Amino acid sequence: MSEKKVVLTYEGLKQREEELENLKTVRRKEVAEKIKEARGQGDLSENAEYDAAKEEQAEIESRIVFLEKMLRNAEVIDDDDLSKDVISVGCKVRLYDKEFEEEVEYTIVGSAEADPMEGRISNESPVGMGLLGHHVGETVAIEAPDGVVEFEILDIVQ
Repeated sequence: MSEKKVVLTYEGLKQREEELENLKTVRRKEVAEKIKEARGQGDLSENAEYDAAKEEQAEIESRIVFLEKMLRNAEVIDDDDLSKDVISVGCKVRLYDKEFEEEVEYTIVGSAEADPMEGRISNESPVGMGLLGHHVGETVAIEAPDGVVEFEILDIVQ
C-alpha cells in the first residue's frame, strides 16, 4: 500500500526542511542538555524538570518522524508549470465574494501548508476543491459547511 502524496509548494518544502534540520541539530541538543541537568538533581521519580524534558524530547522525536515521512512523500509544485489560465494547486487567486461583496485573495496549497488565517487554503477544502480547474471570469458556486458561497474569479496571479 503506497502512502498518500503530500502536496507542497517549493516554499513549503524549504520551510519543512529547515524545521527538520533545526529539530535534529539544535532542539535535540537543547533537550538533551535539559535531561542531563535534571538527572544531576538526584531522584528522578519526583523530578518535574526531568519529566518535562523527557516529554519535550518525545514531542521533538515525534515531529522529526512526521516531517521525514512528509518529505519522503512530498510532491512539489513547480511554479514554472503553473498556468495563469486555470486554477491549480500553487496558484494565488483574486476573487469577488458575492455574499460579502468584497474581494479576497487565496493561495491554493496542499493540506500540509494550509493556513486559512494567512489566506492559504487547502486543495482538499470545499472552497479549494471548488475553485480547482476554473478560469478567470467564471462564477463558481461552492457547497461549504455554512451553505453555498459564490465567487467570481477576477484573476489568477501565479
